[in-house]
Amino acid sequence: MTTTAGRAIRGVPAAPGLAHGPYVRFERVPLGAAGQTTDPATEVQRLKAACEVVATARERVADELRRSGHGNEARIFDAHAEMARDPALIDDAIARIMSSRANASAAISAASASVADQLRTLDDATLAARAADVLDVGDRIARETAGLPAATIDFVVPSIIVADDLPPSLTATLPRDRVLAIVLEGSSPTAHAAILARAYGIPAVVGASRLREVLGASGPQVHLAVDGTTGEVIVSPDADTIAHFDARARDIARDRAGAVADAELPAVTVDGTIVQLLANIGSLRDSAPARDLGARGVGLFRTEFLFLERGKAPSEDEQADVYGEVAAAFAPDSVTVRLLDVGGDKPISYLPMPREENPFLGMRALRLAGTYRELFVAQLRACYRAAARGRVKVMAPMVADAADARLFLDLAREARTSLAATERGEVDLGVMLEIPSAVLSADTYFDRLAFVSLGTNDLLQYTLAADRGNAALEHYRDGLHPAHLALIRMAVEAARRHDVGLSVCGEMAGDPVAALALVGLGVRSLSMTPASLAAVKRAIRAVSLADLEREAVASLSEASAEAVRTRFGRLRAAA
Repeated sequence: MTTTAGRAIRGVPAAPGLAHGPYVRFERVPLGAAGQTTDPATEVQRLKAACEVVATARERVADELRRSGHGNEARIFDAHAEMARDPALIDDAIARIMSSRANASAAISAASASVADQLRTLDDATLAARAADVLDVGDRIARETAGLPAATIDFVVPSIIVADDLPPSLTATLPRDRVLAIVLEGSSPTAHAAILARAYGIPAVVGASRLREVLGASGPQVHLAVDGTTGEVIVSPDADTIAHFDARARDIARDRAGAVADAELPAVTVDGTIVQLLANIGSLRDSAPARDLGARGVGLFRTEFLFLERGKAPSEDEQADVYGEVAAAFAPDSVTVRLLDVGGDKPISYLPMPREENPFLGMRALRLAGTYRELFVAQLRACYRAAARGRVKVMAPMVADAADARLFLDLAREARTSLAATERGEVDLGVMLEIPSAVLSADTYFDRLAFVSLGTNDLLQYTLAADRGNAALEHYRDGLHPAHLALIRMAVEAARRHDVGLSVCGEMAGDPVAALALVGLGVRSLSMTPASLAAVKRAIRAVSLADLEREAVASLSEASAEAVRTRFGRLRAAA
């Protein structure tokens, strides 16, 4: 007899944490066959009324999330409300009613499915994941026109939710005291269900495609163990596995407590060199955890979340409010705002651009300023206004040379001079170094900047001509490659010559071994995800700068990233 006991399935980690217990499956109940109407005009009115009902309901969810401190997640449902009122979606559904006599439910279902299909074809995983949002909104409108209730999950005991995908609206309304974890057989870490799970602290795994096959027709008597950090799902875990999960959960809790307890300790080598540790964040919600874990400022504040998943650009006032809140949260430490980094691989519907064969090498980030100058000027004005509430720095991404740096400085000058002195604070201006030419030509423009920041994720992919999203090129993705280190060393030396502050905000900064190499190369400021702060701090506090500098010099002559990692790994292990 075949058994599912102890079978492990590997998915994609989407929200950290560990859980075990019974599961309950969510299945979307189909609406049935497409219906016809003999009164198209009435169906159109029913459709419009249902769209407004759904839009208003999503706005209520957004308001509830804001009141509970989840302002960033509230924007998901602001976007849903915009979708429900989207003229293009509604007009498509109306056209289907008028041309084929489809009823309102069938028409909106077909229209939303068409938009979702278009989104799924996009190269950008984040935008492709928005297909689930369009289907969620379309399904709710269809159910409203059919007089059916919203999708729900009925369960009484604390359980793990299993589904192919989970509508964001359902995720937001789940009883959090009874949701042990979420396991999705489809979806992605960038889907809104995953984002909400992270916000609520619910362990989640996505892409567990084999789970349905393994579970078969089993019911809630079968338990699951879920590791949201590794992506592992174990069916019918035995007592030893459960004990191991519980022990790991205790270890994680203890490490978190220790990280908070050590937060005030400086990141200083044993021979007295201080390294500044900063946080990479994407919203105000990230601020408190980052400070609790010892971040003394923000080295990278990604602003894309304000611009994506909406029908038009955020207003200057909205941006100023958000940037100002983050600046105030970290005052007197600085917050480095990255100018809008979209286009190419991250298209925006309200910024029409032609499709590109090589989007990572195309029209993106600062390169869009030639066409959308006012968009960038408005963002810079918002940054200057936010600087009245705290210390703000602004950096431009995708700078290739002195001409790009000059464009950025001209935009900033235009923004600053358009504001009265009473409306603004002062802002430090810098650029991201993520294109090799920006490092190689540093002496032609560094003297005009206050700081620079190494974006090692892109710098590495451009240096080795290895697409960072291509799994087949994974062996090229170690930032400790000697050629990459040579460029970093050049940037450090140029920054010293021109007395310009330099930081690293790529993934290397949060890797304890790579962080040691960066310090050895002369970097004195590292910005990373808050969860990495404690481990990097411990690594730095255990070694001497003299040893790091010795290994860094030797690493520049190594032949591979593996050899460099071995050098610094040994140094860390011996500490």
